[in-house]
Amino acid sequence: MPVINVKMAVGRSQETKQELAAALTREAARILEVEAEWVTIIIDEYPRDNWASGGELHAIKFGPGFGRQGTREK
Repeated sequence: MPVINVKMAVGRSQETKQELAAALTREAARILEVEAEWVTIIIDEYPRDNWASGGELHAIKFGPGFGRQGTREK
């Protein structure tokens, strides 16, 4: 039973997360040669003020709205 854990910033729509879960399930089942029903997707979402890279919080590094629509706009 494959379990795929996705960690990402809060802000994506339910539709976007559903599309991601469907694509990951489909491809994992195909590549691993298992039934799609055996694939579990867990999505952990984190506020950007609890996520840092390069020593800087994403809320500061990228500004408001970053990642909500998949863009890098500030």
